[in-house]
Amino acid sequence: MLKLKNIERLLERGLFASRWLMAPFYVGLVVALMVLLAVFVQAIFAEIPKLADLDEAHVILWVLTLIDLSLAANLILMVIFAGYENFVSKMDTHDHPDRPAWMGTIDFSAMKLKLLASIVAISAIQLLKVFMSIGAYTREQMMFLIVIHVTFVVSGVLLALMDYIAEKAGEHQH
Repeated sequence: MLKLKNIERLLERGLFASRWLMAPFYVGLVVALMVLLAVFVQAIFAEIPKLADLDEAHVILWVLTLIDLSLAANLILMVIFAGYENFVSKMDTHDHPDRPAWMGTIDFSAMKLKLLASIVAISAIQLLKVFMSIGAYTREQMMFLIVIHVTFVVSGVLLALMDYIAEKAGEHQH
């Protein structure tokens, strides 16, 4: 019986240590964040020489592109921080003055909702960019993009509803 308990303890320690296999994923997301930064900087410097010649619609499209990249970067950062803290290890930054207030407070359910909300926002910006350059897209392409956006919105609402129902069911069990 003692031998089985030792095997069980060893197995559990190994399973618990396997959470560190997620760390390279978060390092990879840091690399993705650096790539996104490079694209952001490139988008800025590509337009600066043309600023005097840009019309209002082009400036708005450019700004929407920068906002879109910023939202994607925020999304990546949120996944890195919340994912690492939820699944790997707590970050020892509690005394750092710049520690975001939400760190350590986002559980997996909240992270899913925030991710989907960010995806909806990014999709909405993409759709707005399409509407601003309406002549460049066919009716079918625009309908396809609208359907995708509506699918994201409906998915977000349904996910929030499922989490709400699960939370209420959990309250009734206690």
